Amino acid sequence: MNVDISRADKKIRDPERVKRLLKSYSRLQGTQAGLKTIKLDMAANESGSLDEDTVSSYLKALKKIFVVEDMPAWCPNLRNKAVIRTSDTRYFADPSIAVAALGIGPDDLMNDLNTFGLLFEAMAVRDLRCYAEALDGSVYHYHDGSGLECDAVVHLRNGTYGLVEVKLGGETLINAGVETLGRLAGKIDTTKMKAPSFLMVVVANGEYAYRRPDGIIVCPINCLRP
Repeated sequence: MNVDISRADKKIRDPERVKRLLKSYSRLQGTQAGLKTIKLDMAANESGSLDEDTVSSYLKALKKIFVVEDMPAWCPNLRNKAVIRTSDTRYFADPSIAVAALGIGPDDLMNDLNTFGLLFEAMAVRDLRCYAEALDGSVYHYHDGSGLECDAVVHLRNGTYGLVEVKLGGETLINAGVETLGRLAGKIDTTKMKAPSFLMVVVANGEYAYRRPDGIIVCPINCLRP
Protein backbone atom coordinates (compact mmCIF):
# COMPACT_ATOMS: atom_id res chain seq x y z
CA MET A 1 0.00 0.00 0.00
CA ASN A 2 2.90 2.37 0.71
CA VAL A 3 3.91 2.17 -2.96
CA ASP A 4 0.33 2.39 -4.26
CA ILE A 5 -0.57 5.51 -2.30
CA SER A 6 2.47 7.34 -3.69
CA ARG A 7 1.57 6.28 -7.22
CA ALA A 8 -1.99 7.62 -6.80
CA ASP A 9 -0.94 11.24 -7.33
CA LYS A 10 2.84 10.95 -7.85
CA LYS A 11 3.59 12.29 -4.37
CA ILE A 12 5.90 10.68 -1.83
CA ARG A 13 3.95 9.72 1.30
CA ASP A 14 5.23 8.94 4.79
CA PRO A 15 4.57 5.20 5.36
CA GLU A 16 4.26 5.66 9.13
CA ARG A 17 1.78 8.48 8.67
CA VAL A 18 -0.25 6.24 6.36
CA LYS A 19 -0.36 3.58 9.09
CA ARG A 20 -1.50 6.12 11.68
CA LEU A 21 -4.19 7.40 9.34
CA LEU A 22 -5.47 3.88 8.69
CA LYS A 23 -5.66 3.22 12.44
CA SER A 24 -7.52 6.48 13.05
CA TYR A 25 -9.91 5.77 10.19
CA SER A 26 -10.50 2.31 11.63
CA ARG A 27 -11.48 3.78 14.99
CA LEU A 28 -13.75 6.35 13.32
CA GLN A 29 -15.31 4.02 10.74
CA GLY A 30 -19.08 4.34 10.57
CA THR A 31 -19.06 7.92 11.89
CA GLN A 32 -19.26 11.33 10.21
CA ALA A 33 -15.92 12.41 11.66
CA GLY A 34 -14.51 15.54 10.06
CA LEU A 35 -10.93 16.21 9.08
CA LYS A 36 -10.29 17.98 12.39
CA THR A 37 -11.39 14.92 14.36
CA ILE A 38 -9.19 12.62 12.27
CA LYS A 39 -6.25 15.00 12.65
CA LEU A 40 -6.63 15.13 16.43
CA ASP A 41 -6.86 11.34 16.62
CA MET A 42 -3.66 11.02 14.59
CA ALA A 43 -1.85 13.86 16.36
CA ALA A 44 -1.48 11.87 19.58
CA ASN A 45 1.11 9.72 17.82
CA GLU A 46 2.59 12.35 15.49
CA SER A 47 6.11 13.58 16.13
CA GLY A 48 5.83 16.47 13.66
CA SER A 49 3.18 19.00 12.73
CA LEU A 50 -0.01 17.83 11.05
CA ASP A 51 -2.72 19.95 9.47
CA GLU A 52 -6.12 19.20 7.94
CA ASP A 53 -4.88 19.80 4.40
CA THR A 54 -2.31 17.04 4.84
CA VAL A 55 -4.96 14.65 6.18
CA SER A 56 -7.22 15.54 3.26
CA SER A 57 -4.39 14.92 0.77
CA TYR A 58 -3.70 11.45 2.21
CA LEU A 59 -7.40 10.56 2.20
CA LYS A 60 -7.79 11.60 -1.43
CA ALA A 61 -4.89 9.33 -2.34
CA LEU A 62 -6.46 6.43 -0.42
CA LYS A 63 -9.73 6.97 -2.27
CA LYS A 64 -7.92 6.88 -5.61
CA ILE A 65 -6.53 3.43 -4.84
CA PHE A 66 -9.92 2.21 -3.56
CA VAL A 67 -8.97 1.80 0.10
CA VAL A 68 -11.43 4.39 1.40
CA GLU A 69 -15.01 4.59 0.15
CA ASP A 70 -17.14 6.98 2.17
CA MET A 71 -20.93 6.81 2.08
CA PRO A 72 -22.94 9.93 1.14
CA ALA A 73 -25.87 11.24 3.13
CA TRP A 74 -29.47 10.60 2.10
CA CYS A 75 -31.74 13.65 2.00
CA PRO A 76 -35.42 12.66 1.74
CA ASN A 77 -38.49 14.88 1.81
CA LEU A 78 -39.66 14.99 5.42
CA ARG A 79 -42.96 15.91 7.03
CA ASN A 80 -41.18 18.14 9.54
CA LYS A 81 -38.27 20.55 9.30
CA ALA A 82 -35.60 18.34 10.86
CA VAL A 83 -32.09 19.38 9.88
CA ILE A 84 -30.45 16.59 7.90
CA ARG A 85 -26.72 16.16 8.35
CA THR A 86 -24.99 15.98 5.00
CA SER A 87 -21.50 14.81 5.99
CA ASP A 88 -20.28 11.57 4.43
CA THR A 89 -19.94 8.51 6.66
CA ARG A 90 -16.41 7.14 6.92
CA TYR A 91 -15.92 3.63 5.54
CA PHE A 92 -13.19 1.51 4.03
CA ALA A 93 -13.93 -0.27 0.76
CA ASP A 94 -13.52 -3.48 2.77
CA PRO A 95 -13.79 -3.65 6.58
CA SER A 96 -10.98 -6.22 6.72
CA ILE A 97 -8.61 -3.28 6.16
CA ALA A 98 -9.70 -1.87 9.52
CA VAL A 99 -9.13 -5.23 11.23
CA ALA A 100 -5.62 -5.42 9.76
CA ALA A 101 -4.83 -1.79 10.62
CA LEU A 102 -5.87 -2.28 14.25
CA GLY A 103 -4.07 -5.64 14.49
CA ILE A 104 -7.02 -7.42 16.08
CA GLY A 105 -8.28 -10.99 15.77
CA PRO A 106 -11.32 -13.11 16.64
CA ASP A 107 -10.63 -13.21 20.37
CA ASP A 108 -10.26 -9.42 20.50
CA LEU A 109 -13.61 -8.97 18.77
CA MET A 110 -15.39 -11.41 21.06
CA ASN A 111 -14.06 -9.45 24.04
CA ASP A 112 -15.14 -6.12 22.55
CA LEU A 113 -18.66 -6.45 21.16
CA ASN A 114 -18.90 -2.73 20.49
CA THR A 115 -16.01 -2.88 18.01
CA PHE A 116 -17.37 -6.17 16.70
CA GLY A 117 -20.72 -4.50 16.03
CA LEU A 118 -19.13 -1.56 14.20
CA LEU A 119 -17.10 -3.88 11.98
CA PHE A 120 -20.14 -6.03 11.28
CA GLU A 121 -22.05 -2.92 10.25
CA ALA A 122 -19.21 -2.01 7.89
CA MET A 123 -19.29 -5.51 6.39
CA ALA A 124 -23.05 -5.31 5.88
CA VAL A 125 -22.69 -1.91 4.21
CA ARG A 126 -20.06 -3.36 1.88
CA ASP A 127 -22.38 -6.22 0.89
CA LEU A 128 -25.36 -3.91 0.41
CA ARG A 129 -23.26 -1.70 -1.85
CA CYS A 130 -22.24 -4.68 -4.01
CA TYR A 131 -25.82 -5.88 -4.36
CA ALA A 132 -27.22 -2.38 -4.94
CA GLU A 133 -24.69 -1.67 -7.68
CA ALA A 134 -25.78 -4.89 -9.43
CA LEU A 135 -29.26 -3.34 -9.55
CA ASP A 136 -27.94 0.05 -10.70
CA GLY A 137 -28.53 1.50 -7.26
CA SER A 138 -26.61 3.24 -4.48
CA VAL A 139 -26.41 3.07 -0.69
CA TYR A 140 -26.68 6.10 1.57
CA HIS A 141 -26.69 6.95 5.26
CA TYR A 142 -29.27 9.03 7.14
CA HIS A 143 -28.63 11.19 10.21
CA ASP A 144 -30.63 14.22 11.30
CA GLY A 145 -30.37 16.91 13.93
CA SER A 146 -32.71 15.08 16.31
CA GLY A 147 -30.20 12.24 16.57
CA LEU A 148 -32.20 9.82 14.43
CA GLU A 149 -29.80 7.71 12.39
CA CYS A 150 -30.33 4.92 9.86
CA ASP A 151 -27.39 2.71 8.92
CA ALA A 152 -28.20 2.31 5.23
CA VAL A 153 -30.69 3.42 2.60
CA VAL A 154 -30.67 1.33 -0.58
CA HIS A 155 -31.87 3.62 -3.37
CA LEU A 156 -32.48 2.58 -6.99
CA ARG A 157 -32.59 4.88 -10.01
CA ASN A 158 -36.33 4.37 -10.47
CA GLY A 159 -36.91 6.09 -7.13
CA THR A 160 -37.66 2.98 -5.08
CA TYR A 161 -35.73 2.59 -1.85
CA GLY A 162 -35.49 0.58 1.34
CA LEU A 163 -34.38 1.45 4.86
CA VAL A 164 -31.89 -0.84 6.60
CA GLU A 165 -30.61 -1.14 10.15
CA VAL A 166 -27.66 -3.43 10.97
CA LYS A 167 -27.55 -5.29 14.30
CA LEU A 168 -25.49 -8.23 15.54
CA GLY A 169 -28.71 -9.94 16.63
CA GLY A 170 -30.80 -10.72 19.68
CA GLU A 171 -34.34 -9.59 20.40
CA THR A 172 -33.33 -6.38 22.17
CA LEU A 173 -31.09 -5.15 19.35
CA ILE A 174 -33.54 -6.20 16.65
CA ASN A 175 -36.33 -4.30 18.39
CA ALA A 176 -34.08 -1.24 18.62
CA GLY A 177 -33.51 -1.45 14.87
CA VAL A 178 -37.24 -1.85 14.24
CA GLU A 179 -37.96 1.23 16.34
CA THR A 180 -35.44 3.31 14.36
CA LEU A 181 -36.88 2.17 11.03
CA GLY A 182 -40.41 3.00 12.15
CA ARG A 183 -39.41 6.48 13.30
CA LEU A 184 -37.67 7.32 10.04
CA ALA A 185 -40.43 5.86 7.86
CA GLY A 186 -42.93 7.97 9.80
CA LYS A 187 -40.98 11.15 9.04
CA ILE A 188 -40.97 10.72 5.27
CA ASP A 189 -43.45 12.87 3.36
CA THR A 190 -45.04 10.33 1.03
CA THR A 191 -46.96 13.07 -0.78
CA LYS A 192 -43.64 14.23 -2.24
CA MET A 193 -41.78 10.93 -2.64
CA LYS A 194 -42.50 7.21 -2.63
CA ALA A 195 -42.93 5.32 0.62
CA PRO A 196 -40.09 2.87 1.36
CA SER A 197 -40.43 -0.42 -0.53
CA PHE A 198 -39.12 -2.34 2.47
CA LEU A 199 -37.79 -1.96 6.00
CA MET A 200 -35.11 -4.44 7.00
CA VAL A 201 -32.90 -5.34 9.95
CA VAL A 202 -29.73 -7.18 8.88
CA VAL A 203 -28.38 -9.52 11.57
CA ALA A 204 -25.27 -11.66 11.90
CA ASN A 205 -26.75 -15.14 12.42
CA GLY A 206 -29.59 -17.24 11.11
CA GLU A 207 -30.47 -19.64 8.32
CA TYR A 208 -33.54 -17.85 6.99
CA ALA A 209 -34.88 -14.36 6.53
CA TYR A 210 -38.40 -13.73 7.80
CA ARG A 211 -41.02 -11.00 7.85
CA ARG A 212 -42.34 -9.87 11.20
CA PRO A 213 -46.07 -9.24 11.78
CA ASP A 214 -45.38 -5.50 11.40
CA GLY A 215 -43.97 -6.14 7.90
CA ILE A 216 -40.32 -5.50 8.76
CA ILE A 217 -37.85 -8.04 7.35
CA VAL A 218 -35.20 -9.61 9.58
CA CYS A 219 -32.44 -10.93 7.33
CA PRO A 220 -29.20 -12.75 8.24
CA ILE A 221 -26.33 -11.27 6.28
CA ASN A 222 -25.68 -14.57 4.50
CA CYS A 223 -29.24 -14.43 3.09
CA LEU A 224 -28.81 -11.10 1.31
CA ARG A 225 -29.27 -11.41 -2.43
CA PRO A 226 -29.05 -8.93 -5.35
